[in-house]
Amino acid sequence: MQADNKTKVRRKPAVDDTPWQKKLGPGLITGAADDDPSGIATYSQSGAQFGFAMLWTLLFTYPLMAGIQIISARIGRVTGDGLAGNLRRLHSPYLLFFIVGLLTIANTINIGADIAAMADAAQLVAGGSHTAWVTGFGLVSVLLQIFIPYISYVRILKWLTLALFAYVGIVFAVHIEWADVLLALVWPQITLSKGYLTTVVAIFGTTISPYLFFWQASQEVEEMKSDPHAASLRHAPEQARAHLRRISIDTWFGMGVSNLIAFFIMLTTAATLFQHGLTDIQTSRQAALALRPIAGDFAYLLFSAGIIGTGLLAIPVLAGSAAYAVAGAFGWEKGLNLGLALGWRFYGIIATSTLIGAAIGISKMDPIKALYWAAVINGVVSVPIMAVMMRMAQRRDVMGPFVVTRRLKWLGWSATLVMGLAVAAMFVVQAA
Repeated sequence: MQADNKTKVRRKPAVDDTPWQKKLGPGLITGAADDDPSGIATYSQSGAQFGFAMLWTLLFTYPLMAGIQIISARIGRVTGDGLAGNLRRLHSPYLLFFIVGLLTIANTINIGADIAAMADAAQLVAGGSHTAWVTGFGLVSVLLQIFIPYISYVRILKWLTLALFAYVGIVFAVHIEWADVLLALVWPQITLSKGYLTTVVAIFGTTISPYLFFWQASQEVEEMKSDPHAASLRHAPEQARAHLRRISIDTWFGMGVSNLIAFFIMLTTAATLFQHGLTDIQTSRQAALALRPIAGDFAYLLFSAGIIGTGLLAIPVLAGSAAYAVAGAFGWEKGLNLGLALGWRFYGIIATSTLIGAAIGISKMDPIKALYWAAVINGVVSVPIMAVMMRMAQRRDVMGPFVVTRRLKWLGWSATLVMGLAVAAMFVVQAA
């Protein structure tokens, strides 16, 4: 398949009179998928252990996260190909397969931890067998991605983003000292202890994740293919103004939703668990159980239901980003709009990654250790991916006249530097 959509189609300039809510798509889904059950566990642990002292990290990471995601989306829309496809043309196959291999391993481990957390939450709410819930969630996710057409599937994912707002609802069930919250935001109490630094690194690694880059770039390509009037911006520059503006609105909004929900999760656990001395929270299940006697059944049920909803949203993104990366690396047909006969290798990667993840969820593997190693792998692979993306986004032979603006360049390189420092800190802290 050629990288750019060169098919002769009747093109029309994209006009920018669409209501803002209809501009939301890849950026919203990507941002919402970032608050997966593993992320919920990280934010819950941060709030329980440090109270309001970690809230500043979500304000700090928001513009950096939005900037790097906009860049990944622009690469997809301008070139008509995902990140792996562009890497395949421009860089050494050793770098390509190193990045794609580590991404796929980390995503599969993350899927296992997420499915296990969803099964735990379903058990808390409805009872039943943990193994049955893990198997059911894994199969449902695979079948939806393979047999539901792309346009319909995207609508399902958009509706699933509403599950995130369960964590906004919980705030109304607990007492919050808002003056303390505001003080923690404007005057954070930063310490250099091992526990504090480790948690900061975990938050950075959770909010800025490699699988999100691959997913959003590929979804821009999917959106382009689903519109008979659309083409890559290199071949349809008259569409650039509307689409680049849409990408910006979509991504800033999506990443804002992501960090806002993370803020409410951290806020809720800080106002309840931390205030009652329950600081040793390792999983989302423990956070839900600890909330029940403090905040009541309403908060407990909302928290548990949110884990299931966010997992159903995140697992397709994790498996799908791995499939886009592997298929792009080998030059295979790829996309959720493909029929099974044409896209069997792409769907095979989705199924394999999800079902191996489900097997991890059923196994007796320690979910905390699994997530730790997934975080380490993501940390190792995120910095070179971001650096390569930034170089790619500045190359005129790749982006044509749509190289990134000075503001995006500043945000993207700042995000790369912050992640580099976070990864270095992670290794220093663990070695200490």
